[in-house]
Amino acid sequence: MRVRLDRLLANLGYGSRREVQGMIAAGKVRLDDVVLRDGAAHVITGPDLPARMTLAGAPVDPPSPLTLLLHKPIGVVCSHREAGRSIYELLPARCRQRTPTLSTIGRLDGDTSGLILLTDDGALLHQVISPKRHVEKRYLATLERPLTGEEGALFATGTLMLEGETKPLAPARLEPVDALHGRLTITEGRYHQVRRMFAATGNHVVALHREAVGGLELPEDLAPGDLRVATEADIAAMLG
Repeated sequence: MRVRLDRLLANLGYGSRREVQGMIAAGKVRLDDVVLRDGAAHVITGPDLPARMTLAGAPVDPPSPLTLLLHKPIGVVCSHREAGRSIYELLPARCRQRTPTLSTIGRLDGDTSGLILLTDDGALLHQVISPKRHVEKRYLATLERPLTGEEGALFATGTLMLEGETKPLAPARLEPVDALHGRLTITEGRYHQVRRMFAATGNHVVALHREAVGGLELPEDLAPGDLRVATEADIAAMLG
């Protein structure tokens, strides 16, 4: 796709059209090692843009569609409407100013850590969160009381009804790790679902960490609060 240079950089969040025009006029933008000084020039965009274009000597961010992997720390919320520090505050300022905007794929509550993705790709977001896709989410739960050994069978039945709801949960898979830890894989995303499932068994989740979405696992080298651009392989793994 061909886009005006000043519009491209503004959409990537590097500043207003006037601000990026100033950067361009100052010779800060290079494409294929050639300085570009005309904001009205049209450039071809694609996934290889960061390898071809630099701004002030640094590779530019990928154009849309963009998906980010983020290791959400505890104490951060996923919605602008919730009180507390927002997950969007963990992003570089330019990522918060991109057009189209980045949105989280699903949510994790403030007391839950682990893998979350942000994207400006509406079709991808819908694919992951759609109940028809049955994309699995795997959590490691730390419990207040030991597992009884009966939870796995209950969660797998597809008949468990959460308090205040009228539709039973889809079958879920529990893998005990030890007496106080279990890995729970679900395909839905109901409000505080994992915590409420264990509450239905008379237990309490004291810590919750999301390890994977679909076949995509949280990278071991991604520290809490850190993020990286998702690759095509990452997205393929997530969608299975």
